[in-house]
Amino acid sequence: MTNLTTELARLEHQIVQADAETRHLYQPQLRRMMERLAAESETIPARTKRLHEELLCQAIEAQFDNMPI
Repeated sequence: MTNLTTELARLEHQIVQADAETRHLYQPQLRRMMERLAAESETIPARTKRLHEELLCQAIEAQFDNMPI
């Protein structure tokens, strides 16, 4: 296991343990980690891609939750 994959596992664990209301705040950090993996020609696991998609959707939803009506 490379250092990057160890960091990724640690980050994924933090995200899973995070409060559902604030999980989406990890999206930029996860995106950067995925970019680092790609730059090093490492395979990005499917579970990581799914998690990133989920966080991205949550981040977009959170933007609309804060819009005044």
